[in-house]
Amino acid sequence: SIQQELARRNRELADERKVQFRIGVNLGEVIVDRDDLYGDGVNVAARLEGLADPGGVCISDSVRSAIGKKLPLDYEFLGEQQVKNIAEPVKAYKARLMPGAVLPAPGLSLEARRRGHRRSVVSGVIALLLIVAGVIAWLAPWTSEREDAALPLPEKPSIAVLPFDNLSGDPQQEYFSDGISNDIITDLSKFRDLLVIASNTVFTYKGKAVNVQDVSRELGVRYVLEGSVQRADGKVRVNAQLIDAMTGHHLWAERYDRELKDLFVLQDEIVETIVRTLAVKVRTVERERTMRKGTGSLEAYDYVLRGRERLSRTTRATNLEAREMFQRAVELDRRYASAYVGLGWTYRKAAGHGWTEFPNQALERAHELAQKALELEESSDAYGLLGYIYLFRKQYDLASHALERALELNPNDWESLSVLASTMLYTGRTEVAVQTFETTLRFNPAMDSDKLMELGIAYYLRSRYDDAIRTLQQGLGRNPDHPYLHAVLAAAHAQAGHREDAARAAAAVRRLHPFLETDSFGDRFLNPEDQAHLIDGLRKAGLT
Repeated sequence: SIQQELARRNRELADERKVQFRIGVNLGEVIVDRDDLYGDGVNVAARLEGLADPGGVCISDSVRSAIGKKLPLDYEFLGEQQVKNIAEPVKAYKARLMPGAVLPAPGLSLEARRRGHRRSVVSGVIALLLIVAGVIAWLAPWTSEREDAALPLPEKPSIAVLPFDNLSGDPQQEYFSDGISNDIITDLSKFRDLLVIASNTVFTYKGKAVNVQDVSRELGVRYVLEGSVQRADGKVRVNAQLIDAMTGHHLWAERYDRELKDLFVLQDEIVETIVRTLAVKVRTVERERTMRKGTGSLEAYDYVLRGRERLSRTTRATNLEAREMFQRAVELDRRYASAYVGLGWTYRKAAGHGWTEFPNQALERAHELAQKALELEESSDAYGLLGYIYLFRKQYDLASHALERALELNPNDWESLSVLASTMLYTGRTEVAVQTFETTLRFNPAMDSDKLMELGIAYYLRSRYDDAIRTLQQGLGRNPDHPYLHAVLAAAHAQAGHREDAARAAAAVRRLHPFLETDSFGDRFLNPEDQAHLIDGLRKAGLT
């Protein structure tokens, strides 16, 4: 109720006056010491607050179990979270109202009022936790993954596919509705005459009440697709509607009730209808590539969706779970290229994140799996994986070749485009790297902090220090404890003559990475002048 009321009030306020709360709710014992409250029960609630979305509610497993089915809520399981100062992992859930649901009006019976005195401590705990959430939100209420300024519309039709809602009543089915959304995005991305916003950007809207006009303004798209998925008893129901966000008019809406075995045909129908409605010119080769499905096994497909969901969490444990899921998909269908690509990514991530004692062997295994996928089907995903592997190995020519082929197959493949920009950066083509990174941002405004750091470096190497500072600060807004972002920011401030800002950034580096070796910083650059330019800024900032 609090979040709904705040959202209502925010609609009436100017942007600079809006405030959003994150709320964490836990059920557990607390220690009361005069006017203070502490203990693990409070600590867990505070950590859950940090996991909640702005305007959202995050609850513990104890609260989820206590509520049961008493309230019209959907839950998104966030996994077991290892949180600060708590010994055991905490099972966390995002809680949100079911579509169309209305909360019961709050009120107390006469007997409840008589018991009010005995319940005052519980009320105090709840009030305290809400105040903590509010104060944190008030201190930094405007941090956002998206820029406030409206993006211009491109000349060609542009579309954002919002995450389809899971109406199955089972939070464990989230992977399935998310998978349907991702597949539609992927299929639409293969059409050259469409601009399609990346999935990780549109998924920042997941579980939120959104206004399509806001989506259009924030992402610079004219059309928005939204819908829902319900899966039960071997059947699937999909609702989809295509909206012209500039006018608010519904261009097309349909409800599909099908057997689950017809799911692939259903996805093709939705994509075909969107393309036809938007009057997109389609070449025969594009149509064939888009409508080609990698497997006829729904069970294998389901394992790939589960694997992708786990792979997106980026932890060692979920990476191993994803590997198991992709391996099962391969065993069910030995000719399923996407399963080999997913399996390859688990080895690539293990090498990149230090989750294996044998990173070179893991990279070699990822390379073998990417090549196997390409033997079965030429896809942008497989070439994109190869590009990442070659970049990691500093084989820049091979990386460029693989990534360029990925983009020929999928012009909206923002991930391959961003890696191609990285290869340009490290091979001395900094001006082209800047342009390519900026194009990537058009597809994916929610670009991750590592890529924002590389864009910041590219600006820095072009002596565009103010642009570098702005971009690096944006990256720190997404990952405040990224030591290399702080390091490059310190160098940019030093080159721009901002001595105090450079000193603050350098202090953050010493705190986060006290053993940073300045002389080896930027050793991926082929051009020694680029590395020297970067080291010069670090030394001017006092990082020696």
